[in-house]
Amino acid sequence: MKILITGANGLVGGETVSYCRSIGDEVSAMPRESLDIADRNQVFDFVTREKPDSIINCAAWTDVDGCELNPEKNYSINAFGVENLASACKKVGANFVTISTDYVFDGAKNGFYTQRDDVNPTSIYGQAKLEGERLAMKSLARAIVVRSGWIFGTNGRNFLSKMPELLAAGKTIKAISDAHGTPTFAPDLAKRLRELAEADLPAIYHVVNAGEGTTYELFARTIADKLPNAEQSQIEAVSGSTLKRPAPRPDNSKMSCLISEKLGFAPLPNWTDALERYLNSPKSKV
Repeated sequence: MKILITGANGLVGGETVSYCRSIGDEVSAMPRESLDIADRNQVFDFVTREKPDSIINCAAWTDVDGCELNPEKNYSINAFGVENLASACKKVGANFVTISTDYVFDGAKNGFYTQRDDVNPTSIYGQAKLEGERLAMKSLARAIVVRSGWIFGTNGRNFLSKMPELLAAGKTIKAISDAHGTPTFAPDLAKRLRELAEADLPAIYHVVNAGEGTTYELFARTIADKLPNAEQSQIEAVSGSTLKRPAPRPDNSKMSCLISEKLGFAPLPNWTDALERYLNSPKSKV
């Protein structure tokens, strides 16, 4: 396939570029500096010139608190940027795969969120991502929306990705004990994004690693159990409410997918298996 990957220098984008190239795809890897998805003219010029079979959109502004404080920038990237790409796909006949978030849910449900559950984002970040979903579908492009969350992996700058390095270095960390989610290993997500692009079945998918989900605290404690030079005493359990962050987060954003297995997609490996692979990677810095 001829694939355009946006956000190519990010955690998921980088893994998606690597995977697609490893299976022989013709990949245009576009970091934010080379393709600003918020610039409609730039997007249309590039896409109409390249004419890809598929665009996999890994570009996003994922600083949840930053989005809360700068709604205009948030919407320009996470909503209208998605619309720009979807509309360009429609013009050239490409399909469109875009990543959304578990933060479209409010966290009030016990158990796992599926596609049947009502969306009700509590943060401006979640609201913009939901609007991006709707605009992608409204564009009449062959849009494949992939909700994911709690993503971790090599070169990730988020807390989940940094935990092993911090614990291995003997640092004490504060880990939230009352927020529940389903971790997602970036290489596993990247492979599924490519599979969905090839399947070309427009829908909303929930893509996370299998398992019962976890909290930040339990994720950290699982890491400490697996690292020979880390101790449980390095982990301080805290409530999310004590952190005084600008943006609200859902207390529960665990997800499962109603349609993936019915369409022939195998479940992603359990998140504990994925974590083991991450820790054993030579690039994990532990």
